[in-house]
Amino acid sequence: MKSLRNTLTSTLSPTITNMIRMDHTAVLETFHQYEIDTSPSVKKGLVNTACIALEIHAQLEEEIFYPAMRTVSSDKSVLEKSVPEHNEMRRLIAQLRSMDANNPAFDYTFMELMRNVLHHVADEETTLLPEAERLLGSRLSELGAEMTKRRLQLTAPRAGELASSTVRSFPASSMLVAAGAVLAGTYLAKRAFEGQGHSRNH
Repeated sequence: MKSLRNTLTSTLSPTITNMIRMDHTAVLETFHQYEIDTSPSVKKGLVNTACIALEIHAQLEEEIFYPAMRTVSSDKSVLEKSVPEHNEMRRLIAQLRSMDANNPAFDYTFMELMRNVLHHVADEETTLLPEAERLLGSRLSELGAEMTKRRLQLTAPRAGELASSTVRSFPASSMLVAAGAVLAGTYLAKRAFEGQGHSRNH
C-alpha cells in the first residue's frame, strides 16, 4: 500500500525542476502586484506572502535540490553562490519584517529583495535547471515527490500566517468582488439544488 502511495505521489507530483519554476513564477506574480501607491496594508500582505514563499522555497532547495545536484554536477559555481544568495535574501526579509509599510525604506528594501530574486531566478533557470534535467533524468519526478511532501510539512505550521497575508494583500474592491462571487455562487448552487428536488417531485 505504501509503495502504491509513493508511486502515485511520484506520478502526480511535478518534477523538481518544474516545481522550482512554478515557485519562481508565483513569487514574481506577487511582486508584479506590488505598487508604490498601494495602501500600506495591501503592501504588507503582498510582502509577507512573497517572503513566506521565498523562505519555504529556499529551504526546499537547500534540503533537497542542491544536495542532489552536488552529487552529479561537475561545475559547482552556480551552486556555490546559491546559498549565500539565499542568506542575503533572508537578511532583507528580516529587515522587511521589522519595518512599517509606511516607512519609505520599505519600498526600497522590497525592490532590492526582488532584484536579488530576479538575478537568482535567471541563474537557476538558464543554467542550473537545464543542467538538472540533463543530469538527474529519471530522478526528477522522485525528487519532485520528495519536495511536495516536505513542502506540506513546512507550509502547515504557517498556513494561518499565509491566509492572513493573502487576505491583506487584496484591495478592498477585490475583497468585495470576491465576496460577491462567493455569495452569487452559493445562491446559484442553492437554486440548482432546489430545482433538482423540484423536478424529482413532479
